[in-house]
Amino acid sequence: MARPIKTRERIVQSSLELFNQSGERSVSTNHIAAHLGISPGNLYYHFPNKQAIIAVLFGHYEAHVDSFLRPPQGRPLAVQDKRFYLQALLAAMWNYRFLHRDLEHLLGSDAELAARYRRFSARCMRQGKAIYRGFVEAGILAMNPAQQESLTINAWIVLTSWVRFLSTTREHAAHLGEEAFKRGVYQVLALELGFVTEPARNAVQALCREFHVPFIQALEH
Repeated sequence: MARPIKTRERIVQSSLELFNQSGERSVSTNHIAAHLGISPGNLYYHFPNKQAIIAVLFGHYEAHVDSFLRPPQGRPLAVQDKRFYLQALLAAMWNYRFLHRDLEHLLGSDAELAARYRRFSARCMRQGKAIYRGFVEAGILAMNPAQQESLTINAWIVLTSWVRFLSTTREHAAHLGEEAFKRGVYQVLALELGFVTEPARNAVQALCREFHVPFIQALEH
């Protein structure tokens, strides 16, 4: 028998749903309480303010990304791992899309969250560089260390700025669909194409076909 979901967990889950649907700025603690059918006082018993809920959600996002953004242990990387990373990044961006939609506002409103995010960002780039180094060692990409570092930085910029970029190209950025996020993940793959070795080229091109979404389609969804 499944255990009942505690009120604190329900608040976190509903907040994520509402933030993703409407954007964090458009959702108040009163909206969250009303959505759950509880009193604002009940919500404040568990969380003193909206920033505290966001901090918990960021912790979930951070733990999720940390769980997959690392080279495999005990074996070389393969092109199939590239698919795994792309799919995992897509899922993380989509499931926590409110974080990507208005990141500067969220960090500017909470100094502690901003410090956590800086540590998270540095850790992701270290792990990203280790993954690219693994693809080089496996003969899938051909890059020197400086190129590995630059590609890691460029990939991070694309992933963390993609939603904000789309918001400048369409009127209703709060309602981006999963296809729009998929195109953002494809853009990371596109950054790597100039470094793909000949033996890996066919497999990587197949990945490109799998993840490619026409840009106009991404804007419409």
